[in-house]
Amino acid sequence: MPLQFEARKIALKQDRTGYVLTLSLHPDEIPDELLRDFVGARYACAIVKIADDESAIKYNNRVQKAGMLCRSEEFQAYISEHTGKSCDENDAANAICEACHIESRSELNGNKNAQTLFDDLIIDYENWRNNAAPF
Repeated sequence: MPLQFEARKIALKQDRTGYVLTLSLHPDEIPDELLRDFVGARYACAIVKIADDESAIKYNNRVQKAGMLCRSEEFQAYISEHTGKSCDENDAANAICEACHIESRSELNGNKNAQTLFDDLIIDYENWRNNAAPF
């Protein structure tokens, strides 16, 4: 049975093994099982940010989405149709960078203009997919 509790992010740092996320839990919220587990126990985590009204806030990880799209043969076909050239994963990545006026897909993290252009590209791609022949 999964443990469920509310926590607040209070710190994020990096060490030699990766990132260290520090969460604060109210004493009434912390599950006893978590207290009894040894330091170094491994967990699979699913975290959802919540709004003041307790509803979930959706994350939009554009860098991850761009990576997944570039590996998609359907997205490569979309790029190929728009450029008139054959397209592989690398060509799709270059097309995203060109469309969003960026050097690297990682710039989709903080570049608001690139995010807007990427979102427009996704809308165009989704429209193309919806209108594409089924076979």
